[in-house]
Amino acid sequence: MTYETHGMLEVASPLDDFVRNQLAPGTNVGVGDFWSSLEQIVERFMPRVRASLDERDDLQARIDSWHLDRGSEPEEATDFLRSIGYLVEDPGPVPVTTSGVDPEIASLAGPQLVVPLDNARYALNAANARWGSLYDAFYGTDVIDEAEGAGRSGPYNPVRGQRVIARVRALLDDHVPLSSGSHVDAVAYTVTANGLRVELTDGTSAELLVPEQFAGYTGVTSAPETVLLRKHGLHIELVIDRDHAIGRDDPAGVADVMMESALTAIMDLEDSVAAVDAEDKTLAYANWLGLMQGTLIASFTKGGQAMTRSLNADSTVIDRLGSPISVRRRSVMLIRSVGLHMETDMVCLNGQPIPETIVDVAVAAWGALHNLTGTDSHRNSQTGSVYIVMPKLHGPRETALIRELFTEVEGILGLSPNTLKMGIMDEERRTSLNLAACIAEASERVVFINTGFLDRTGDDIHTNMEAGAMVPKAEIKASGWLNAYEEANVAVGLAMGLPGHAQIGKGMWARPDDMAAMLDEKIGHPQAGATTAWVPSPTAATLHALHYLETDVAARQTEIAISPPDRAEAVQAMLAPAVLPSDRELSPAEIQRDLDNNAQGILGYVTRWVGQGVGCSKVPDIDNVALMEDRATLRISSQHIANWLHHGLLSEEQVVETMKRMASVVDSQNADDPAYEYMSSDLATSIPFSAALALVLEGRDQPNGYTEPILTAHRRRQKAAG
Repeated sequence: MTYETHGMLEVASPLDDFVRNQLAPGTNVGVGDFWSSLEQIVERFMPRVRASLDERDDLQARIDSWHLDRGSEPEEATDFLRSIGYLVEDPGPVPVTTSGVDPEIASLAGPQLVVPLDNARYALNAANARWGSLYDAFYGTDVIDEAEGAGRSGPYNPVRGQRVIARVRALLDDHVPLSSGSHVDAVAYTVTANGLRVELTDGTSAELLVPEQFAGYTGVTSAPETVLLRKHGLHIELVIDRDHAIGRDDPAGVADVMMESALTAIMDLEDSVAAVDAEDKTLAYANWLGLMQGTLIASFTKGGQAMTRSLNADSTVIDRLGSPISVRRRSVMLIRSVGLHMETDMVCLNGQPIPETIVDVAVAAWGALHNLTGTDSHRNSQTGSVYIVMPKLHGPRETALIRELFTEVEGILGLSPNTLKMGIMDEERRTSLNLAACIAEASERVVFINTGFLDRTGDDIHTNMEAGAMVPKAEIKASGWLNAYEEANVAVGLAMGLPGHAQIGKGMWARPDDMAAMLDEKIGHPQAGATTAWVPSPTAATLHALHYLETDVAARQTEIAISPPDRAEAVQAMLAPAVLPSDRELSPAEIQRDLDNNAQGILGYVTRWVGQGVGCSKVPDIDNVALMEDRATLRISSQHIANWLHHGLLSEEQVVETMKRMASVVDSQNADDPAYEYMSSDLATSIPFSAALALVLEGRDQPNGYTEPILTAHRRRQKAAG
């Protein structure tokens, strides 16, 4: 890597070229001034970041010693953690006052996508997932049964198609019912001075039971091309086209029913990305700039056909009062930085790599500056805000550090105070125990809190490494600390006044092919009072949006706020690790089964991360069930093995033998991938296999159990080896 010198900063050439030739033009920010100001920020913040990391290590060492001396009683742990500063005093109800927040974040409830920003096609798919076809979502997934001739493979199946249409018509009756009759019997939709009129097969007509649910239309009143309906702030759009292959056979000419789906999307620089150097990061930064400028394009081949994707533009409809209104056709985009624990040599200060977060925040904000000053139809924030999600923060002091960093970056770019809004990932134990204090530190900027069961579990295992051997991985989901954590996140968010200012979010549905199960289970997230939850695909967003039609999240939040869980009791519950009871002994078969499953998942993910640079994968598990894997799932699996290894449930020889055996399984699962590099043919020289072994054998010694340092080192070796 070659570098360009700017004062005491050395900037890798790919990043320097990008800043000079793409990022800076069109803004009033001078390249020289930017690097000079960034140098000053790095000089001030770099020692503070490193001090924060040292504090993490010191606290972990104290907790390890305490567990070895005392055990794991939550009552005793509370006093101890307060004495070392791990637990801080509750700040009380410091109200959130964040202003200038788009309604998609501040007040509406709906799904959220998280996608790797280094993949332009995926990023565009997510941004355009604001709307999705209910017909396609039902037809192409297991939501509609394939029995009795309703298979979904091959060409269009009219039997399945009719079942899809019947299911969607039933949804319309549930959520936008008519004053009489059913949408099933509709033969025409027209617009009158009184609103929407629906002609029925028996010659009668009906209006909407709730006339205000009619939001607008396009076309002419006697034969609209689209009809826009609304419930709980989300829109449903009937597409009417009697010349369409589906519409011509529909009595009312309905060719499709579109659902407003992913209100927001997180463009990710962190857990779903395998970016290890300036070349990788610059690609992701360029994609973000393209999204902000509205110029990003992805060309690819699908089904033998060349295709091109770009950002959807907003559209105009006529509302029920006859006035034109704009309808958003893109998700409001947030960007997620890396955590404080990562340093990067794409920018060095006096030869030393600097905290990667600093570069991420500065470049993300500068890229968004193009959008804030633009006037085109691809505006991201209508209120002039930039949304940056911060992962893996440990407690309120680190939250305050990021708040100060945002202030400094605003100064460099000439942005108004509090333009940069903060998302707080509630995924580390010290943050979830002190969530109110974290929110208080960012009360003028916070727009998002989100539970992250996966990372939170990995951190819990590592923090409680000396408390004892953990229960089998699948059983952790039923542990008391997890339920308390999920409830406390919502309760604290409500107590701090997030509604009207910020999202309260829940985690990912990890089985992208099991949409029927998702429809049955994920309704629990809006019912828990969360205004958003993560989904693995645009199709999943369309289906999950139905849960927000069924649930009035604002009403649920009001109910929860009336009798919230006791915060002190929640802290006690969160301090109880999921260790094996003293009277329970796992059989060798149980232990081996869990080890096989963990090893297979680790290898399946790592071989793509290290071998191919793919940060988020749909990896088949030991039972060939496809699961979404990223660094958070990797953190759990590697820490779980490390815990059992540390407590003698496993031997190192057993772990190595299992990893070797599962490498062959993973190789066979990837046999159809022409880019896949087999591990089992030469395990001694396989860099991905070496990385997987290091993650488990060195897992106990990794700071907070993070996987990024090992992954990054091995990916760089892989790239160097070609």
